[in-house]
Amino acid sequence: MKKIIVTGCNGQLGRAVNAYYKNAGDIEFVNTDVAELDITDIDKVMELARKVKPYAIINCAAHTGVDACETEYEKAFKINAIGPRNLSIAARETGAKLMHISTDYVFDGKGTRPYVETDPVNPQGAYGSTKLAGEEFVKQFADRYFILRTAWLYGDGKNFAKTMLRLSETNEKVRVVGDQFGSPTSAAELAKAIGALLFTENYGLFHATCEGSCCWADFAEEVFRLAGKNTKVERITTEEFNAPAARPAYSVLDNRMFRLTGSFQFADWHDAIAEYMKTL
Repeated sequence: MKKIIVTGCNGQLGRAVNAYYKNAGDIEFVNTDVAELDITDIDKVMELARKVKPYAIINCAAHTGVDACETEYEKAFKINAIGPRNLSIAARETGAKLMHISTDYVFDGKGTRPYVETDPVNPQGAYGSTKLAGEEFVKQFADRYFILRTAWLYGDGKNFAKTMLRLSETNEKVRVVGDQFGSPTSAAELAKAIGALLFTENYGLFHATCEGSCCWADFAEEVFRLAGKNTKVERITTEEFNAPAARPAYSVLDNRMFRLTGSFQFADWHDAIAEYMKTL
């Protein structure tokens, strides 16, 4: 029986990972969220790892509030950087593999073609810089690790698609940003990608998003189309949206490492969101 510690088990990805493995008889999950394990406390992390002796640790925990990270930098750094460092040290000591989830926000978003894993990073805000620090700590302290950069994630929990559907209940028209481009990514697809790597020696850094790209307004229109809603989308600029933290204008990721190692093929984003909408 392989024991796997999952952090952030109540988030969209944590739930998707549990759902993906629910019928696997040879795996025992040790699910933790902040109430069960404070990943920023090295002593607590080491205590759990020594007790469980896990085959792997899947780190789904993060401070993902992009705007909040700007005003809570130290809290964000503890969760997004110190946490992964602690998990990496624990994984190394117990001989476990570490699966760590990162983000498209490590790039500056000024590109004109999909980013590959070897492109230079240049985060523009607190969220991206703390997540990048987490990546660096994983590389520094873990022996056997997978780092998966994902983007625009949706699943069982609070997400963009659900927000759009909620707004459509009381609005004939919604204003959505039309000048930020990325790849909407299903948590279920990301869980499959994790499954494709976890029991291999195919270590390293991978981009991990659904195939294809769009802007947020395109994504909203597809959600409304699939839901049979007549809600209109009014396209606005990032400047008009006026969020506190900078968003990347272009953060499409190329899953080059998955493609070249032949380890996993993500679904197209249109197909993935159609599958997700069936579950709502």
